[in-house]
Amino acid sequence: MSVLTAVDPTTGDVAHEVPAAGPEEVSAVIGRAHDAFDEWRRRTVAERGEVLRAVAARMRRDRERLALLMTEEMGKPITEARGEVEKAAWAAEHYADHAAEYLAAEEIASDATRSYVQHLPLGTVLGILPWNAPFWLAFRFCAPALMAGNTCVLKHDPHVPACAQAIADLFDESVGAPPGIMVALLVQTPEIEGAIRDRRIQAVSFTGSERGGAAVAAIAGSEIKPTVLELGGSDPAVVLADADLELAAQTIATMRVINAGQSCIAAKRIIVEDAVHDDFVDLLRQRLAALVVGDPRDEGTQIGPIARDDLRQNLHRQVQETVAAGATCLLGGELPEGPGCFYPVTLLTGVTPGMTACTEETFGPVAAVMRVASAEEAVQLANDTDFGLAASVWTSTERGEALAREIVAGQVAVNGIVKTDPRLPSGGVKRSGYGRELGRHGILEFVNAQQVWVGPKTG
Repeated sequence: MSVLTAVDPTTGDVAHEVPAAGPEEVSAVIGRAHDAFDEWRRRTVAERGEVLRAVAARMRRDRERLALLMTEEMGKPITEARGEVEKAAWAAEHYADHAAEYLAAEEIASDATRSYVQHLPLGTVLGILPWNAPFWLAFRFCAPALMAGNTCVLKHDPHVPACAQAIADLFDESVGAPPGIMVALLVQTPEIEGAIRDRRIQAVSFTGSERGGAAVAAIAGSEIKPTVLELGGSDPAVVLADADLELAAQTIATMRVINAGQSCIAAKRIIVEDAVHDDFVDLLRQRLAALVVGDPRDEGTQIGPIARDDLRQNLHRQVQETVAAGATCLLGGELPEGPGCFYPVTLLTGVTPGMTACTEETFGPVAAVMRVASAEEAVQLANDTDFGLAASVWTSTERGEALAREIVAGQVAVNGIVKTDPRLPSGGVKRSGYGRELGRHGILEFVNAQQVWVGPKTG
């Protein structure tokens, strides 16, 4: 029998083992969500909101246990894990509070007595998610989809099976939630094609690598099913000569190492104007060097391990290749001895276009600094990537807003941290994907925007 195994990246010990679903169980799980759809779609938005609020309340009551599951299965520091549980609850509550506004019918004048667009659910939606933010990514997917009247099948990464089951259990155990509106599909990744092709699945949301996204989109496209893809990023942070260097260094250091740097929207290419390059690098180095790497169960730990050793080895390869190509390693860059998948906070300078740290997504606590002569060169370099997920710009407010229009990315922060927020749409362009999650844009991705024309004809 195939099993899903979660290995604690702090110790290397097996944390959880769960039997993987076979074809019959896969069909049964999808069937539960499909069967729940007719009742769920007929509930009012207010009634759906009551369920989402109950789930959020239960999540907050059980915060410590749920946070520890993330720490055990993928190494998230316990303080960050608690914050993720809270953020997932916030997403559920946000959509409970605002779905009626987001889904309101849009009146459009025509030759009808009345004509409008109403937003109706599609059916059962499949979410295929990665390991790096198990609870947040799940609720980013399911909260808007559920409030729109869809039901959800959650296919989480096979390395976080206990997190996946716990998320489904939150719905099964919450007062007022009909059975089957959110179910966990515990399968190995190669088995997901059958689920995508299942006629009861009406749409797919995917977060992960560009390679995985391309495969999912191809399968779903062949079945004529809509998809939303949130893929990788090589996200630039542009620091210009008139920036507040203290604020920029502190914020960019934080962006680079949240979740041990294992974030699609983390600052990965730090592009600094020549006039302030050396001062900025010194400030950034100080802040990165002060960070505490250690056991993610400890309250004082700021950076835990990389989620798996194969990911750590790939990250180290990227660092070594970049240094071999001429970059300078000012901090870190060496594989530590001892148990666990730890990787030191690493700072690379003298990074130039074409080096591995620029051409590949670095998923770990590795900051790559690039020097440019002007703001124009900085923007050109920021856009010199196949990705287009997120970016930040550090300069005067007016100039930053003007430059945001020139940067090809799904979201740009001016003098602030790049983050996801239930109130604001998030997503990418180019090879970072398409479609949007969160905000009003996110809930409208998986609806039937139905035009209604009511006669008699006028005029």
